[in-house]
Amino acid sequence: MAPLTVFDLLTLHDFAGDLPAGWLHRLAVAGRPVFYRAGTRLFREDAAAERLWLVHSGLVAIDFHVPGRGDIVIETIGPGEVLGWSWLRPPHRWHFGAVVADDLRAVELDAHVVRELMAEAPDFGLEISGRLLDVVAGRLQSARHRLVELYAYPGDPTRQEAEG
Repeated sequence: MAPLTVFDLLTLHDFAGDLPAGWLHRLAVAGRPVFYRAGTRLFREDAAAERLWLVHSGLVAIDFHVPGRGDIVIETIGPGEVLGWSWLRPPHRWHFGAVVADDLRAVELDAHVVRELMAEAPDFGLEISGRLLDVVAGRLQSARHRLVELYAYPGDPTRQEAEG
């Protein structure tokens, strides 16, 4: 059995699978299949954001550095999800860090090439931007839920009101 091409892998991913074939072929030029072992640091906060990943298997921990406490994990990204959106807008620097938590298989896309494709084809650019906005909105919603869980406790009258 022949290995899957980048085009094949894109068609199997939630983020890109329903894009028109022509767009997938163009996007495939920017990508390559990758495998990273657990413990591999993909990027650090404030480094140049030059890649994005469409995760097929494994887990990636998104973190940020807290002086005196080290790297604090704030979210975990898994299969079917996208890692990286900081490459989309200047200054193209990571807002957080990321380390592979469980062996990772993904399509790694060159952000510079994707930005060029988006500029060349405005319809494609609008669609990719919208999908990435959905990713960002989902992350914000997840952060909101985590904050509610963190600060909610049995004596909290707002929690009792919501449950009762």
